[in-house]
Amino acid sequence: MKRFRCEVCGHEVFFDSTSCVRCGTHLGYLWEDDRVASLGLSSRWSRCANAGRAGCTWLVSRDADLCESCALTRTRPADDDLEGLSLFPVAEESKRHLLRDLARLDFPVVGKAADEEGGLAFDLLSSVDADVTIGHADGIVTIDLAEGDDSYREKVRRRLAEPYRTMLGHFRHETGHYFEWHLVESTPRIDEARDLFGDERADYQEAIDRHYADGSPDDWQDRFISEYATMHPYEDFAETWAHYLHIHDTLETAVEFDLISPIDPDMAFDTLVTEVWSPFATSMNVVNRSLGQRDLYPFVLPRRVVEKLVFVDSLRRR
Repeated sequence: MKRFRCEVCGHEVFFDSTSCVRCGTHLGYLWEDDRVASLGLSSRWSRCANAGRAGCTWLVSRDADLCESCALTRTRPADDDLEGLSLFPVAEESKRHLLRDLARLDFPVVGKAADEEGGLAFDLLSSVDADVTIGHADGIVTIDLAEGDDSYREKVRRRLAEPYRTMLGHFRHETGHYFEWHLVESTPRIDEARDLFGDERADYQEAIDRHYADGSPDDWQDRFISEYATMHPYEDFAETWAHYLHIHDTLETAVEFDLISPIDPDMAFDTLVTEVWSPFATSMNVVNRSLGQRDLYPFVLPRRVVEKLVFVDSLRRR
């Protein structure tokens, strides 16, 4: 995340700030400009209609109701679902963060309103009355709002023996499925992807059954970013995509807060991973251990995984 400052007094503010703590100016985020703007400096902007219900901090033009992020939500909890509504803002916050990631990296985001067949939309569903399966199908990303509850998410993480589980991670992972569908499967890049990730035409249900019956290959750490990535080529790509976004966002933040030196924009991505990301991730982990906490980034990036990350990087529009 980049650093933002109040346009009125220059005090530091943040991506989701709604007011400046120094001067009290009302603020909001403009996605198209990637800046936190003052509502008092222009009559062009107003708050998104979801400011109250979803805690949205983005601004819209006066003739619009929903911001670019909220407009992508196809389904939300019912008005009488108080538990679902209480977790709705957590999911929307992660979605806003994701969309900034994608825009900054020049991955196009087109909603279903503009492209009904190939566009992107989100179903943010409450599992109060029925189970919700997190996933992607035909441009629809489904998220279980229960994952916004820290205790629930930690319980699931422990049950599945995962090293890492966050709401933002879910959004990043599931949009990986969407962008593979869009940028890889129907393009000449599919053969290259199959060489790296495997044949995505393999039966998905059989792969799930095999994974949960037999576990991961003994040598999975030499070829995959996580055990979940070993289940099916689709999951390998989505896990790699999520880590690609993790890396870029974290390094942007580290540069903005002077934790590392500015990065040459022309640096090859494999060099970025080995010479910048890996040393920084190690330092983050050691700092966390010094505080008695788990590693912030509990992953190892073998050569094969770096090659997969380089492939994801090559999908960017430049």
